[in-house]
Amino acid sequence: MLDVIEIPKGERGVIRVFDLDMRPEQARFLREPGALAQVLGVEDIDLDHVEIFPVSDLEDLGLAGYLTQGCGIPEDEVTADRNRLNAIQGHVLLLRSRAFGGLAERLTPASQITPIASYGESAIKWQAAAMAQNESSKPYSAPQLSPRQARHAARRIGASLFAVVMCVIVLVLYLVVF
Repeated sequence: MLDVIEIPKGERGVIRVFDLDMRPEQARFLREPGALAQVLGVEDIDLDHVEIFPVSDLEDLGLAGYLTQGCGIPEDEVTADRNRLNAIQGHVLLLRSRAFGGLAERLTPASQITPIASYGESAIKWQAAAMAQNESSKPYSAPQLSPRQARHAARRIGASLFAVVMCVIVLVLYLVVF
């Protein structure tokens, strides 16, 4: 319990990488409800935002490549740790900030769980050009039909649908009889 990792309240966009020094069946067991929370020393954790997998599954991509290409972490953040990331054998744990639901937490990982690094995901820019304001973009700016014209249009649509349905019924009856 030497390493205590503080997760601040409301943290977003951070991925923490841990090396799991355990047998494969132990690593698979961490996917069970409550198991990972127990070894990290927290009450609850959302497993939808946790990845546990053997590094060998990444084949030629490697862990550094997975973090940049699969998780959206900028290349320059991973460059300093590339050798350490590629040296990991066995299973790895990727823990996203959303796993804690925005709550402040203190992680006290078990001795088999070694923190490697923390990375910030690239922020999405949600800005767009301002929408042009003209007459046609205002609500209720289309020409309004008079009540008489609206009724007439509704009757035409209704009569057309009725005619189509009746034609289909006659066609089906014709095919059934002959």
